[in-house]
Amino acid sequence: MSGTQRVLVVMGVAGTGKTTVGRLLADALGLPYVEGDAFHPAANVAKMSAGIPLDDADRRPWLDAIGAWITARPAGRGAVVASSALKRAYRDRLRGAAPDAVFVHLTGERPLIERRMAARTGHFMPTALLDSQFATLEPLRRDELGVVVDVSGSPEEITERALGALSALPGICPTAAPSRES
Repeated sequence: MSGTQRVLVVMGVAGTGKTTVGRLLADALGLPYVEGDAFHPAANVAKMSAGIPLDDADRRPWLDAIGAWITARPAGRGAVVASSALKRAYRDRLRGAAPDAVFVHLTGERPLIERRMAARTGHFMPTALLDSQFATLEPLRRDELGVVVDVSGSPEEITERALGALSALPGICPTAAPSRES
């Protein structure tokens, strides 16, 4: 990304590939990556593991912890963060830490996302919570800087679509990181 680097928040419901695509975007842009799930307090993980959706009160400390990580990064240094950021209020909270954040909303058809969730292993989020995720989701509004990216296809195809969509935003020029072999 040219100039002052921005924080990219890869958002969407569970199972859209936020972690995978977030890591690929970070690698392509030469930016640090952080997994938002790592900031959930143990009580949140236990609640979700039990099939109980989080509420706004559960999410506040989690979003604040992500925001603290964003704030602690070196000035002018971008990052890629994976966070569901399902509601406008959650995105506003993240923008409190990174006012120039750009959101990459990963979206797709529910059957595809459900199949992907069912196939993954080692994640605390059960497929049973997918309905609550879709019910909570507030898509990006026109006044929110971001792009919407379809999650059909391979992770590499999704990442390429995201990079292309980001490059079309005014003032956002993501470029691939310099080759590590140079």
